[in-house]
Amino acid sequence: MNSNDRNPFIDTSPLPVDIVLHPSWWFKNEGISFDEDFFYDPQKRVESEQYMEQALFERWGEYGLGSDRDKKIPLIGAMHLAAGFLISEMLGCKVQYREDTAPQVLCAHKESMDIDTHEAFDSRAFKRFEDLQEALKLEFGYIRGDVNWAGVLNIAMDLRGERIFTDMFDKPDEVNDFFSKIGALLEKFVAGIQKETGSSSISVNRNVRHIAKPVFLSSECSHTMISTDHYEQYLLKFDRTWSSKYRPYGIHYCGKDLHRHIASLVKIPHLDFVDVGWGGNVKELRANLPGTFLNIRLSPVNLIHASCEEIKATIRRLVTDSGNQYLTGICCINIDHQVADEKITTIFETVRQLREEGR
Repeated sequence: MNSNDRNPFIDTSPLPVDIVLHPSWWFKNEGISFDEDFFYDPQKRVESEQYMEQALFERWGEYGLGSDRDKKIPLIGAMHLAAGFLISEMLGCKVQYREDTAPQVLCAHKESMDIDTHEAFDSRAFKRFEDLQEALKLEFGYIRGDVNWAGVLNIAMDLRGERIFTDMFDKPDEVNDFFSKIGALLEKFVAGIQKETGSSSISVNRNVRHIAKPVFLSSECSHTMISTDHYEQYLLKFDRTWSSKYRPYGIHYCGKDLHRHIASLVKIPHLDFVDVGWGGNVKELRANLPGTFLNIRLSPVNLIHASCEEIKATIRRLVTDSGNQYLTGICCINIDHQVADEKITTIFETVRQLREEGR
């Protein structure tokens, strides 16, 4: 692979980098409470996002953060959080809102795998989301942003709990039908938002905002819990179909073993973007996915204890393993209040140095 090779669907500058701070960081440092109003009150929605932009600018503005601090933007979803809950709530799960954490989905423990996707769009949860959009459009004339839409298995686990794993062995036909209904709902939801706002997945991983075209980014966090055979039997079909319909197409995978699925990933026709969870073998992934943008995720837990020099060395090693600054990004998601600002600065400063060295 040539170090200057590009993916025509990934238009970005070398080594885009971004962070997402955990709600505990925002609550402790800026006093933001993540109650229901944060997500659904139109005025608070706009004011909160602008306030967060200002806080980021004051700390890391020299690295490009907080560029929208002077704007009131009608964002329909939380752009500075990792929080996927709306789809599960639409399908009957209860959601708990707390001041210092993202909304918590309570498993519905459904007795069957029978769901009505039409009913989901008539649910109170979706109607409340529609009301938010209409209120913002009435005031601003347009809406922006998106909502974390999770992924097929993630939603299935919220609905069915741990039984979904035994279902894969005992009820394969029902599982396929169940997953197909979830997939159709997700596709309708995401396509509808992207048509309205021009984006679909910034709330899934903020680093996609640096890519010119909106990335259709499916969350597959839970795939670390299943075998590669079950992935191919039940879920690969969604990646194959969506990658052909929506470009650029990507997979969000925050587990440590993405490389375990390489033999399956290469069967996806157009895998333009992939999140490489902390611990994933970047070198092996690059060897098998030469044209894919590898978004390398640093560990927010390791960030607490690592020194600035250790953080710098880790980033340099991983970028070297990826081998192409135009097809590599760096991010760290859910950095909590225990992480000193200087360590976050080290992430941005190291990436800036690497860009300069790569010119």
